[in-house]
Amino acid sequence: MAEPISMDMAFLILAAAVATFLTRIGGYVLINRMKTIPPRMEQALNAVPAAVLTTLVAPAFFDGGWDVKIAMLVALVVSLRYPGLLMLVAGWAAAMICRHLLGF
Repeated sequence: MAEPISMDMAFLILAAAVATFLTRIGGYVLINRMKTIPPRMEQALNAVPAAVLTTLVAPAFFDGGWDVKIAMLVALVVSLRYPGLLMLVAGWAAAMICRHLLGF
């Protein structure tokens, strides 16, 4: 039988939820109060998608096996020329070929 959540754990969960909410709503309120977005802030906001993608992809690339590395490299090369869906299919196909035919 599972133990009930302690008061300390409940407080920690609540505090994390409040901090997450305030962080997200704070950025929204700050941007909406500005008449124009300063150029440096716009550059920083434009860099966010690349930073998020890097934090998602880098650990998988460095911790994954050769099948993951090859699939990511194939997806990268395909993404330079073709749209996203084709990139996903090419990466998936490369991973399946590596796993089932090459035995990685």
